[in-house]
Amino acid sequence: MAEERKKKILLVEDNHMNKVLVKEILTLHGYEIAEAASGTEAIKSLMEEKPDLILMDIHLPGMDGITATRIIKSDSRNSAIPVLALTASAMRGEEDEILSKGFDGYVAKPIDRRKLIDAIISSMAGRPDGKP
Repeated sequence: MAEERKKKILLVEDNHMNKVLVKEILTLHGYEIAEAASGTEAIKSLMEEKPDLILMDIHLPGMDGITATRIIKSDSRNSAIPVLALTASAMRGEEDEILSKGFDGYVAKPIDRRKLIDAIISSMAGRPDGKP
């Protein structure tokens, strides 16, 4: 019986502490992690990494996460990849604004482990291959 491939998540985060925390949570839940520290790096790594989901910080050096997500979603090869915003600015009522920017969901900072994993699972549930 062939071993099932681990789901790969592209983590786009420039803050070292946030990156360490999210990587630890994802690793403990069996995900493979690819990393990028900017929107530009994320776009460049897409072809090589082929992630199942992208966790995108909104505030990044150079190209921000909103611009990077817009570019990613405009490419038919990548448009089906769920992109979740990682944001410290998720106040009440801002969810609609974040989703209107092209994101498939968001996770507020500081990161809550359970909410992060729930958001990932529910975003991947709509994919053809289903489970995380």
